[in-house]
Amino acid sequence: MIEEMRLQDLGVIAQATLPLGPGFTAITGETGAGKTMVISGLSLLLGRRADSGAVRAGAAQASVEGVWLVDEDGPVAERARDAGGDVEPSGAGRAELYVGRTITAEGRSRATVGGRSAPAGVLADLADQLVVMHGQSDQLRLRSAAAQRDALDRFGREPVASALTAYQEGFTAWQEIDRALTALVTERDARAREAEELRALIAEIEQVDPQPGEDDELTVRAERLANIEELRMAAATAHAALSSEDDQPDVSVLAGEARRVLERAGENDPALEEFSAQAADIAYRAADLAAGLSGYLADLDESGPAELAAVEERRAQLGALIRRHGDLSSAIDLLQTGSARLVELDDDSDRIDRLTAEREAAASTLDDAAAALTAARVDAAARLGEAVTEELRALAMPDARLEVVVEPAAPSLHGRDEVAILLAPHPGAQLRSVSRGASGGELSRVMLAIEVVIAATDPVPTFVFDEVDAGIGGAAAIEVGRRLARLAESAQVIAVTHLAQVAAFAGNHLTVVKDNDGTVTASSVRRLDGDDREAEMARLLSGLADSQAALTHARELLETARS
Repeated sequence: MIEEMRLQDLGVIAQATLPLGPGFTAITGETGAGKTMVISGLSLLLGRRADSGAVRAGAAQASVEGVWLVDEDGPVAERARDAGGDVEPSGAGRAELYVGRTITAEGRSRATVGGRSAPAGVLADLADQLVVMHGQSDQLRLRSAAAQRDALDRFGREPVASALTAYQEGFTAWQEIDRALTALVTERDARAREAEELRALIAEIEQVDPQPGEDDELTVRAERLANIEELRMAAATAHAALSSEDDQPDVSVLAGEARRVLERAGENDPALEEFSAQAADIAYRAADLAAGLSGYLADLDESGPAELAAVEERRAQLGALIRRHGDLSSAIDLLQTGSARLVELDDDSDRIDRLTAEREAAASTLDDAAAALTAARVDAAARLGEAVTEELRALAMPDARLEVVVEPAAPSLHGRDEVAILLAPHPGAQLRSVSRGASGGELSRVMLAIEVVIAATDPVPTFVFDEVDAGIGGAAAIEVGRRLARLAESAQVIAVTHLAQVAAFAGNHLTVVKDNDGTVTASSVRRLDGDDREAEMARLLSGLADSQAALTHARELLETARS
């Protein structure tokens, strides 16, 4: 439950602290005093959308802080710790969790969980396990088929939840297979053209049989063959200088003579020995260079115009592949990737047969899951209708009858059922959908009755009602107040109300007070007891806080509630 909430610069509320605690808390106040801001503050703490328009005029930001009392080792505390927040033990297995939310006038929002910054989504995760919140918009939402289905599913709990999970898994599996099969059939012609084009490309590449780096190697070789005479003359001249074929001494002979002379002289001066070694090295290197040039010339002699023509023809073949594929490596890669793709494309007929069989099997599984889900909903619908009808008798609708009907509908992710909540508010009335036949007051009580019944099977720590008494009054309002008090025996109940008949049953009565200093209107929150509470009840009843008749009526209401 939420123990306390603090508001600052939120709407017309300058600063307020709301002591909440267990049981039933009623929040009242004059029209325009800021009761709506209390609900807005709770909504912010529950991770709902932030609106910069809620920031008090002239303030830089609005802030809301709350203290939740949670199970020390429960899922809420665990989620808060996962978000990096601290949870403070308070004894008896309970712990305090501090949460907060700020909104700047520029629209930026910041959330804190356990003293640490966190995404607003973490607050929403916590809210799913902490609070059920109902406002007038939620009453209107109950008119929608989706909301009625959700209410039934919540009441059905595990049998419906497990059947719905199985159905959704089956529906998703069938949908994926159907999508793949439809695409395959629809794109069959395009895929056949792709296979034909790919087969031609692969055949062309296989015929050329390119090798990695071959285009670069051929470029070098073509350049060599195109300048073969110049290369031959340069190599022959260098070879002649290194290895003379006439009686003239060449480099090797001269270097060898130098080495021998230096060796003999080195006997008298060791310093010459180093020069002798260098001369020997020159002789060896010259001999190696001459031999290499000789081999180079031999290779050139074997080359000719025929080889150059063959190289240019090969380069033309590779050039055609490069122009088509961008570069040679892409063409080579296509041989592998394209072959795998071609196998896939050529398998289309077999894949269509396989997917068709898989879709039929998935459809059969889905039919079974849909039937199981419908059966679970039908069973839950009968029990929900009976329980809500009984609850409506306690809400001043003694002759009302409510039924929940499950009928076939178009398949969707939520099943093949359409859920309708039907109401006959008095004897002789025909059952009609609450979306068409229920008045505002009847819809308020139906919503409260459904929530009370669901709470019996799926307990929630805190209920928040924003004017759940809309459209009702008199005896019906007293019964709504009495039912909220009974609900508060097992859960925390917070209700914003404008009816004294409802507020009388609250164990904790807060009022939003509007102050005006002549220039600025601001609101604060006060807890009411004794005479102050009687005066507020009288104001709710008659609009006059000091009316003796209204005060007498207020005391009677409070006594009725206490008894």
